[in-house]
Amino acid sequence: MASKSKLSRTRNIGIVAHIDAGKTTVSERILFYTGISYKMGEVHDGEAVMDWMPQEQERGITITSAVTTCTWHNHEIHLIDTPGHVDFTIEVERSLRVLDGVVVVFCAVGGVEPQSETVWHQADKYGVPKVAFINKMDRVGASYAGTIRMMKERFNSLPLPIQIPSGEGELFRGVVDLIRQQLITWDDATKGLAYTYGEIPDEILPQATEQRDRMLAILADVDDAIAEKYLDGVEISTDEIIAAIRKATISLKVVPIMCGSALRNRGVQPVLDAVVHFLPSPEEIPPVKGLNPLTKREEIRESNDRAPLAALAFKIMQDEGRKLTYLRIYSGRLHAGDELYNASRKKREKIARLLKMHANKRERVEQAGAGDIIAVMGLKDITTGDTICDEAHPILLEPIEFYEPVISLAIEAKTPADQEKLTTALGKLMEEDPTLRVKYEDETAQTVISGMGELHLEIITDRLLREFNARVNVGKPRVVHRETIQKRVESEGLFERELGEKKHFGHAKLILEPQDRGCGIAVVRELKEGTVIPEDFLTAMEDGIREGLLSGVVGGYPVIDIRVVIRGGMLKEGESSALGSKIAAAAAFRDGCLKADPVLLEPIMLVDVIAPTEFMGDVIGDINARRGEIQAITPKGLVSEIKARVPLKAMFGYSTDLRSATQGRALFTMQFFTYDKT
Repeated sequence: MASKSKLSRTRNIGIVAHIDAGKTTVSERILFYTGISYKMGEVHDGEAVMDWMPQEQERGITITSAVTTCTWHNHEIHLIDTPGHVDFTIEVERSLRVLDGVVVVFCAVGGVEPQSETVWHQADKYGVPKVAFINKMDRVGASYAGTIRMMKERFNSLPLPIQIPSGEGELFRGVVDLIRQQLITWDDATKGLAYTYGEIPDEILPQATEQRDRMLAILADVDDAIAEKYLDGVEISTDEIIAAIRKATISLKVVPIMCGSALRNRGVQPVLDAVVHFLPSPEEIPPVKGLNPLTKREEIRESNDRAPLAALAFKIMQDEGRKLTYLRIYSGRLHAGDELYNASRKKREKIARLLKMHANKRERVEQAGAGDIIAVMGLKDITTGDTICDEAHPILLEPIEFYEPVISLAIEAKTPADQEKLTTALGKLMEEDPTLRVKYEDETAQTVISGMGELHLEIITDRLLREFNARVNVGKPRVVHRETIQKRVESEGLFERELGEKKHFGHAKLILEPQDRGCGIAVVRELKEGTVIPEDFLTAMEDGIREGLLSGVVGGYPVIDIRVVIRGGMLKEGESSALGSKIAAAAAFRDGCLKADPVLLEPIMLVDVIAPTEFMGDVIGDINARRGEIQAITPKGLVSEIKARVPLKAMFGYSTDLRSATQGRALFTMQFFTYDKT
């Protein structure tokens, strides 16, 4: 029973938001108030505990998700602070994959910003319950009601305000707790450590009463027990309200909303209360599902220590040259020194030590159980998304989806000694970051690294020098293209040659058809009536076509959005071979591409700019000059939001141009949308 109660008192949560909404500041306050750190680190001073990388401290942004453990009201909270910048979306994605709940932070001035939409939808994709914290209530232009209105418009979740602010902007004093019907104020002298519950002032009492009634009405819609009491006019107790909100939050029916100002040390403790009260423990989430690699049947693992071990490696880091693997344990127990089975690689591994992480500080532990997020040393052949399990009860958990890179950069080592360091360093960085791709080009003797955006590649090149002492020359960023065809063609390929004293013959007839953007690749068999081709020859033809798809005829880029139909081919007694069929199909595919009006496609980005209204003309003019297509313009008080689609090639250096055009007052984010004609 003891382990069950420990599990029910565990919370695995993440803090997610748009860049600059104040996630890391919220995390720092949580560490301070839970007693993990004795001094508050400030992001703008480069001293935040969670932003421990030098690149994070210099830029004042979060790049990697930091994991830490703290306790609040006898509950153990594993907290992951994630990046807000779109170039590091994978960090958010893989964190959400292993978390049971998230705190989404919004800026009260900016409202629902582009990246907050992305992270919200990522959380929806994994069915992760959310609580929202509207931060920066002390800023001029802060609007609690306005942000909630935007949430209703943008998301299909139901916002449930459980607090209202006492004053906004410079008048922000504290928050009204609608559940307990009290005003919470914080003591500035103790940096917000001391806070008091008091009477609600008369001037906001009518608003608080009205908002509480609205909160109960929303709850009554999703909870029958509350509905009964609400309709009968019976007083509903605090405990009943908390229990109903918890149930509705975990079942994804509502999102409790709170407010405050993390920088002014107001409003953070109620967020911790909400994490404990409303977000699920590992026991309350559905059991994890996976595939038994032996029987190919789906199996589940209940979240308890007695079940067979199942854990997912969701992040890998280099720690002073050694590999550190972060695991989320779904079921079973781990002990230092255990031998484990990596079901994804079919290999045995041995744990050297187990570490409980506090950002980049650590504490050695001897064992860890279901529900824990733990760092492990000693695993050699593991990569992100691998499943670690009990070899007697193997299971393969669903791996983590990764994004395709859209931008590449040529780098070359300055000296032969640097080349050696570069190879090692890139190998280690690729283990850490699944969105980083590396390719060596023989013709130019350059190494090409590809990633999610300019900032992503800038951080990688910075880390090569600082962490691995590998000095490199950096070329200009280049766009990663794709190719496709524009008309339907029929083609055939013939191969007839003697190889190693054996005659090989192959013949293939294909039809190539263009598909709509985003439809992907289809290789199908539609043999003409009466045609009989052995299965191994057909498989060889498919292999030849798939190899051809990797390198198109325009610029050698991968071919997308195409349907290839195998129609048949001639056979020669004693000479036809699988190898011949493969080469013939590859030749037919290449020949067909040349005849089918091939075209180069470039990545088109979704660009979201938030700029003061007076600069709108300049911003729109600049987007048009970059071959951009304006999709929507939405006024939001003093600022306006512009959504546009712009070719990535035209977006290099955009942040500098935007800053100079708007006196540094505009923000923008961009993410990959599709490939289209150049």
